[in-house]
Amino acid sequence: MADTTVPIAAQPPQSYGRRVVRRFLRHTPAVLSLAFLLLLGAVVIVGPWVSPYTFDGQDFMLIGAPGPMSAEHWLGTDELGRDALTRLIHGGRVSLAVGLAGAIIATFAGTLVGAVSGFYRGWVDQVLMRLTDVMLSIPTLPLVLLLSGLFRPSPPLLVAIVGLLIWMGTARLVRSQFMALREREFVEAARALGASGPRLMFRHILPNAIGPITVSATLAVGSAIMLESALSFLGFGIQPPVPTWGNLLNSASSWLSVAPWLAIPPGLLILFTVLAVNFLGDGLRDAMEPRE
Repeated sequence: MADTTVPIAAQPPQSYGRRVVRRFLRHTPAVLSLAFLLLLGAVVIVGPWVSPYTFDGQDFMLIGAPGPMSAEHWLGTDELGRDALTRLIHGGRVSLAVGLAGAIIATFAGTLVGAVSGFYRGWVDQVLMRLTDVMLSIPTLPLVLLLSGLFRPSPPLLVAIVGLLIWMGTARLVRSQFMALREREFVEAARALGASGPRLMFRHILPNAIGPITVSATLAVGSAIMLESALSFLGFGIQPPVPTWGNLLNSASSWLSVAPWLAIPPGLLILFTVLAVNFLGDGLRDAMEPRE
């Protein structure tokens, strides 16, 4: 009897993007972290518009001491009669904006330094890597405290200071990627066809290193948020009355024994946001560079 089995058609290979998404969705902490960050971003963007209070609006009947939590003020009021929840949401907008913008600057600077160093090697590599080593040898927080004390930075200047002091890890990562990729066959073929150095770097090599750079950028967001919060807590960051999670924590520390509800929310949001960013970075790394 003739075999009438119909061969099963081979499944077409999935694209790289589909494989990344599928692996990422299997990383439960990263998925939950992404959902938390999206929800947090929506709240800090929309919240100040729907709140019945402004971040610097005062209730003069409540001035003098923190007010308790109530139906009108869910997280109470501070010693100046300002709604704590509104200030917390507005502070999240500032802290997240500083973290994102600082991470973008750090990623751009680190990618540029690492790409040039890893591609050209030789004396260029030596000079740029020694500069990177010098920056790594300087304690970041004391240096930022010094610069902040000298300039009393506005939010844009603080973003620039934070971004230009956390780029070194990205530079080293990109350098190692470029040193490995510059010897690959597709780069040699492009070089044989007459492609210039910048075209080889940014047209052929950089797209193949975008995965590690994305992961590094994600982790830089957490570092920038922590650095900004530390500066604001110590009084060297963004100054009141503009709220950030750091200076909210600083002002609430004086009332910790009588009004802990002012200090706990900003502290928890800093903790959960940095943890979520780190979990997201882990998930992206596992999705873009699977170990199996």
